[in-house]
Amino acid sequence: MPEGPGGPVALATREEGNGPTVLLLHGIGGNRTVWNLVIPGLAEQFHVIAPDLRGHGRTPAPPGSTFTFDEMLADVVHLLDERRIDSAHWVGMSGGALLALRAALDRRERVRSLTMVSGSAYTDGHTRAIAQRWAETYAKEGPDAFALRLLKDLYYPDWIEAHMDLVDELRKDVHDHDYRPAVRWAEAMGRFDERNRIASISVPTLIVQAMDDAIVDASHGRILRQTIPGAQIRILPQTGHMIPLERPHETVDAIATAVRAAESGRTGAPS
Repeated sequence: MPEGPGGPVALATREEGNGPTVLLLHGIGGNRTVWNLVIPGLAEQFHVIAPDLRGHGRTPAPPGSTFTFDEMLADVVHLLDERRIDSAHWVGMSGGALLALRAALDRRERVRSLTMVSGSAYTDGHTRAIAQRWAETYAKEGPDAFALRLLKDLYYPDWIEAHMDLVDELRKDVHDHDYRPAVRWAEAMGRFDERNRIASISVPTLIVQAMDDAIVDASHGRILRQTIPGAQIRILPQTGHMIPLERPHETVDAIATAVRAAESGRTGAPS
């Protein structure tokens, strides 16, 4: 597996709990805090690791970083190696779901199970257009307009009305955030297409999809469910793209159920 020019980077992480390892991967432009409402529930049963991926959160992006999926995957595998974890249950959201999918394809021996939240097997024209609209809004209209655009695209409208404090938080985050690494990773995501390979996935797989996701259409969940052998699906109504924030209890239940089922089918000892 190719690595970046300087090799893997050390990822800043939040780590809690004991038991089988559950690895939580955030999406493009995010960080490990997207899992804040999910980690406590999972950590009651499992060893949870939530990293900031390269160039996101508190993890730096060394000069020469490419932000390809191969490079990002090498960082995560290095994180597991540092902790002497042979394999984990990979859970990814959005861009992190694509990264977890790539792990199940290219590093099968490191993956006990796969859970894809707001994910897909490929990036379609609709998602690429959304990303382009974000880039144009940020460049032409500034960070405040960009924050409002994100709010409308990422969350279900009723959830926004019940969490208006998020508006100010998101606006502040946009002003403080360096989105250049996110743009580079988004470019790599625009070329992501594993439709020809996903039928070969051999690990237990769960798809968690939002019915009202404005970024990744719910039809992607059905494609994954129909193509990955034995995959299960959970579709959440009245929910937008940010499932771990909008529906944390359901997210914990879905992940925990999938991990327990995968563990019950294993004969090896958990890490």
